[in-house]
Amino acid sequence: MKVQAIYNNKILKKGLEFASDNSSLFVATASLALSTVARPIAIMATPDTNIENKKYACAKSLASSAVGYFLMLAASSPVAKAVKNIDKRPYKYLKKSTVENLKAGANNLKSSGRYKFATQLFKLGLGFLIAVPKSIMTCSLIPPFMSVLFNKKTYDEQKNKKISFTGSGTKGLSKLIGKAMDTSFVQKMSEKFHNTNFEQHIISLTDAAATTAFITQTAHSSKIEQSRKKALMYNAAISTGLCIAGGYAINGMLNKPTEKFIKNFSEANKNSPKLGKYIDGIKVAKPALILGGIYYIIIPLISTFLADRVDKKNIQ
Repeated sequence: MKVQAIYNNKILKKGLEFASDNSSLFVATASLALSTVARPIAIMATPDTNIENKKYACAKSLASSAVGYFLMLAASSPVAKAVKNIDKRPYKYLKKSTVENLKAGANNLKSSGRYKFATQLFKLGLGFLIAVPKSIMTCSLIPPFMSVLFNKKTYDEQKNKKISFTGSGTKGLSKLIGKAMDTSFVQKMSEKFHNTNFEQHIISLTDAAATTAFITQTAHSSKIEQSRKKALMYNAAISTGLCIAGGYAINGMLNKPTEKFIKNFSEANKNSPKLGKYIDGIKVAKPALILGGIYYIIIPLISTFLADRVDKKNIQ
């Protein structure tokens, strides 16, 4: 009975629906939750590591997740609403041929794997698009976070810059997304990759892009202490590399348990009109939580330790 209760848990269903409707924001929310508590504890607990390198690693973690969450909150909501417009009235925003190609014999468009891929391409792909601005902002916010967290006073105060997101409304955005989905490029990608682990591929690609941008920005930053730059950059590179590699390994190990969970969940909720949405949410939540758990709990101990050692070796 307890196991059955899990499959009918209202909080779980709300979370899975959230992951399906706004996958980018779900990933950012999971990252924010893990980074504000788990990762700083793991970093500060790293043995035999320079305390200043630990502090910078903590500041980077908090700045990155805070920036990522609020950027994604502002940018993803219009995209999620725009896709919902297409869900409700596909023929208004898509060509008839596009609907038929994406439907690909499914009972309805929303249950089609190709359509799910095409829509998630825009939802999760949004994270990739903002990876570079997120990394630039993360780097610029490390000194202020250092000041607040550790009373560091070695940075110049910067003027507040407001970021605004404007648009012509979700209907206009729905038309833009619809035109993109009408292209043969998106339809061929949907046909080729809809049965792959594309959710994890997109999340991993986003992490790699964000880390590359962060390392570049850190190297050129005049606000971060020169003596701490290399350890910070090594930490970011090691963390992301280990996270992506470990994420794919653990994801493969959990394929069968996940399939069993989906089977039992589907049986318990077979009469729910939102069953397809819940299953989509599971497919998004799985890589997000795996990568988040590795990145924010396991790897900080390893990457902070290794980055400190590489930094010391270069100094010598």
